[in-house]
Amino acid sequence: MSPRGVAITGVRERLYEAAERVLAREGPGALTSRAVTTEAGCAKGLLHNHFADLDDFVAQLVLHRFRLLAEQAATLSTRAGEGSVTENLNAALLTLLDAPGPTLAALALVRPGASARIREAWQRGAPGLNAIETSVTTYLEAEQRLARVPATADCATLALAVVGTAHHLVMTAWPGGPAPHERLRHVITALIAGKHREGAGGDT
Repeated sequence: MSPRGVAITGVRERLYEAAERVLAREGPGALTSRAVTTEAGCAKGLLHNHFADLDDFVAQLVLHRFRLLAEQAATLSTRAGEGSVTENLNAALLTLLDAPGPTLAALALVRPGASARIREAWQRGAPGLNAIETSVTTYLEAEQRLARVPATADCATLALAVVGTAHHLVMTAWPGGPAPHERLRHVITALIAGKHREGAGGDT
């Protein structure tokens, strides 16, 4: 436990990491303010010193994770011309399905107050699926200029299809259920390979 009056550095990140461990171990129903602070090894009131309430904490946790995913997706365009288009997309988008992604989605769904705050933040421009979709479009357009994606391909539509699939799988997965990673991999492969067949060539 942290002594009273002693500052903890990186407290939000510490609480986020603790919450993700609780979710991975016990599921959404176990997430309470006390469970998070106990897991983090800090004073019980610390969470409420930094967040308005548990809904605010959950919303900020989800937004934090999406911001990290959006930052990672933004690096996709630096891989243009390297490896294969399919594997580059797989590497970027499969992280959406990694734990605790589906569990966080389930948690947000059962907490309407958190869901409302997340939507409001996205409407104000916080990074979310739209940012990831934009990064995927930018990457595909870069590969298109290198002739590794057919000139006839609609990169924005392809990006919407793969990101939308990832979102669907995140929202319909459940802790302990079948891993959705292979389903997303197959969709990405089918979409990109299909466009290459239409374009008669290119490196998938």
